[in-house]
Amino acid sequence: MTAAGVTVAEVTVVTPDVVAAFARLVPQLSRSSPPPGEAELAEMVASPATTLLVARIDGEIVGTLTLALFRIPTGLRAWIEDVVVEESARGAGVGEALTRAALERATAAGARSVDLTSRPSREAANRLYRRLGFEARDTNVYRHSR
Repeated sequence: MTAAGVTVAEVTVVTPDVVAAFARLVPQLSRSSPPPGEAELAEMVASPATTLLVARIDGEIVGTLTLALFRIPTGLRAWIEDVVVEESARGAGVGEALTRAALERATAAGARSVDLTSRPSREAANRLYRRLGFEARDTNVYRHSR
C-alpha cells in the first residue's frame, strides 16, 4: 500500500534495519517495555496470529503496527496493537497508511470488526481512528499485571 510517499509492507524476514527500527520506535511508544530483539521479532513474524507491518518513507522505516488475528467462539477477532510512528514523521500520513493496510488485511482474513485501544493523551491518533471509522465502545478495559 502506498499513500503520499509512504509505503507499507508486511515484515516477512527480520533484517538488521527492522531490528534497529524497533529499537528506535518502541521507546517512543512505551518507556516501560524494552524493544523486541531479533528473536522476539522473528517469533512475531513466524506466528500465524500476528502480522507485523512497517511503513517506510524513502526506504527508511518510520512506523510500525501489529495486527493480531485470532479465532474465538464468536468469530474471527482482529486487534490493532502497538502503533508507533517516528516523531519526525508524524503528520505525514504514516499512521493512516498503516491502519488502512491493517484494516484491509483484517477484512481479507474475514474479520467482521477490528478493535484497538488508544490512550486519551494520544489526541492525534484518536482523531485519526475516529476519522477512519472507529467508534468508542461502551466497555471497561481491565488489566491484570503480574
